[in-house]
Amino acid sequence: MDKDLLRQLNIERRARRAAILVTDLEDGAGSLLREGERAGEGLDEAVDRAFRSGKSAVVEAEGRKRFLNVHLPPARLVVIGAVHISQALAPMARVAGFDMTVIDPRTAFATDERFSEVTLLAEWPDEVLEQTPLDAYTALAAVTHDPKIDDIPLKSALEAGCFYVGALGSRKTHAKRVERLKEMGLDQSQIGRIASPIGLDIGAASPAEIAVAILAEVIAALRKRQVSVN
Repeated sequence: MDKDLLRQLNIERRARRAAILVTDLEDGAGSLLREGERAGEGLDEAVDRAFRSGKSAVVEAEGRKRFLNVHLPPARLVVIGAVHISQALAPMARVAGFDMTVIDPRTAFATDERFSEVTLLAEWPDEVLEQTPLDAYTALAAVTHDPKIDDIPLKSALEAGCFYVGALGSRKTHAKRVERLKEMGLDQSQIGRIASPIGLDIGAASPAEIAVAILAEVIAALRKRQVSVN
């Protein structure tokens, strides 16, 4: 690989930004495409598909074969609240390939005995997110039902462009949440991105079923997201 291309790719990877290394299989020429950049040469559809799926592939366009080597940041799932839903979600998220972190300042809930399989931080979310910012390859699920804990990370997730933002609560609860977020400076278009009630509508009742619904909605948001082109 060309050293300059490798340097550019490593910069993108360190910054948790998606990129595709495009190699012409006839002459070996390479180029780096960042998410949102136009590929041209009949490759736009294939590149869009590759960014959404994360799968590398050989494609043919305009009579030439190219290898699309996809580099996506590992998808993260940040859950605000060390509750029963989070406990059920942890093993499912691991199997699905998500790096999951649970944040909850309530030490009675945030214990290693209850969360042995994921990163657990018994701290206030705003303090954690200041050190580890959210990004476009992070999903955030707020499930504490406590505005003092949920609201700030929800605001941070919307401002960071997280690919998924969900919050537990009834429509009445969410209506109050909307008003609070507006008072915090968010507009309706931003707030409208919050999935609430959280999770796909599968009639979930138990914590485990709600966890399934959340994970399914997170996966759909990741794989069906729009890849904007500059």
